[in-house]
Amino acid sequence: MTTYGSFPGTRPRRLRSLPVMRRMVAETRLHPADLILPAFVREGVSEPVPITAMPGVVQHTRDSLKKAAAEAVAAGISGIMLFGVPEESKKDALGTPGTDPDGILQVALRDVRAEVGDDLLVMSDLCLDETTDHGHCGVLDDQGRVDNDATLERYAEMAQVQADAGAHVVGPSGMMDGQIGVVRDALDQIGREDVAILAYTAKYASAFYGPFREAVGSSLKGDRKTYQQDPANVRDSMRELALDLEEGADMVMVKPAGPYLDIVARVADAVDVPVAAYQISGEYSMIEAAAEKGWIDRDRAIMESLTGIRRAGARSILTYWATEVAQRLKDQ
Repeated sequence: MTTYGSFPGTRPRRLRSLPVMRRMVAETRLHPADLILPAFVREGVSEPVPITAMPGVVQHTRDSLKKAAAEAVAAGISGIMLFGVPEESKKDALGTPGTDPDGILQVALRDVRAEVGDDLLVMSDLCLDETTDHGHCGVLDDQGRVDNDATLERYAEMAQVQADAGAHVVGPSGMMDGQIGVVRDALDQIGREDVAILAYTAKYASAFYGPFREAVGSSLKGDRKTYQQDPANVRDSMRELALDLEEGADMVMVKPAGPYLDIVARVADAVDVPVAAYQISGEYSMIEAAAEKGWIDRDRAIMESLTGIRRAGARSILTYWATEVAQRLKDQ
């Protein structure tokens, strides 16, 4: 007598049997349009400057930044987030290069808009840390503490000069109380209702920012724990989320990404606006360093890390691999 069927009767492995099968049933897909390239532009250099702690990433010249922007358009990514690195001698306590129309970030915004027009979302970091001689994200009071409300005045000025320079999107990243409302008002006052705000809603005081300090030539001494969020907390992020939305954020972001996928998921479940996540310098450098030593498969690790961020709920991902990954996706 023939017996039909056997244990186990349910075999999920059938859906993993072939590459084409796995592709067909994949629940999460990366697309070039999901990606945004963070890029650094340094004042006063004639050649791109390699960032030692971030192999493969450079501080761009104005010309090399324009080339990177054109490559990003060709790869099909959605945006480029610009960080300006002024000459050290121009930094001061107020971060004057951040509001100077001829400051390096504003010059770079004009350069990139002239290069790519509206084919790429040109985004600008709205923060003072790259431009202050003390390295903090705001103005200091007479006791050396970051003065929240005095900093908001500087952010309002920055928003206006960045909009005038051509930013499609501004990204207030300093974690000051009330920053989104002040930036929205400042933009609306000059008739720039069209400029969107990507709020750094949950920006944690993370050890993974280490390589970024070199990338922006940070002058920071101490830490930013009095204004960036405590890695132990979740409710704090949700409170910040509610405030940013109330103040007019168009999009919200979690930073870092990989160590905070639970926060990405919580935020994505809670809102009806686009959610972004920033795969930061330390996340990038760990994979590059391990791959350089032959400990992991670089390309697989990159794709797995980005897929995990997307799976957690991020609609957009800021990653230093944006152009490379987008080109790979287009070639598949």
